[in-house]
Amino acid sequence: MTFVLDASVSLGWFFPDERDEYSETILTRLEAEPAIVSGVWPLEFANGLYKAEKRGRLTEADIIRISATIAGLPIALHEMSLATALGPVLAWARSEGLTTYDASYLELAISEGLALATGDGPLRAAAERVGVPIAQ
Repeated sequence: MTFVLDASVSLGWFFPDERDEYSETILTRLEAEPAIVSGVWPLEFANGLYKAEKRGRLTEADIIRISATIAGLPIALHEMSLATALGPVLAWARSEGLTTYDASYLELAISEGLALATGDGPLRAAAERVGVPIAQ
C-alpha cells in the first residue's frame, strides 16, 4: 500500500551518520510499494543536498549520483493547491505547532488516508496525536 514519505527519511538514506534502522526499513518497503510526497518535497530534498554540499559532506558528483538514484525510486509527487496550503495545511501547522512544510505531509497523509514515514520528531508526534499511522 502506498505511504507518504517525508524529506527527513529520504535524505537520511544518503548520509551514513543519518541512516538508521527506520530509514532502512522504509527504503526496503519502497522497493515493494510506491510512496507519495508533498509538493514541497523536491525543494526540501534539494535544499538538504545543497546544505550538505556547502558543509563539505557531499560533492557535486555525489549530488548527481543521488539525483539519479532518487529518480529511479517509485516516488510520486502530489501537487498542492494554494487553497490547500492556506487552508488545511496552515490549520495543521497552527494546531500542531509544525512548519507548514511538515504540516503538508501531515495533511497529505490525512487526506489520502495513508501512513506517514517520517524521521522528524515533532511531525511524528503530531501524526500520532491526530491518529495518522506511522509507516513501518
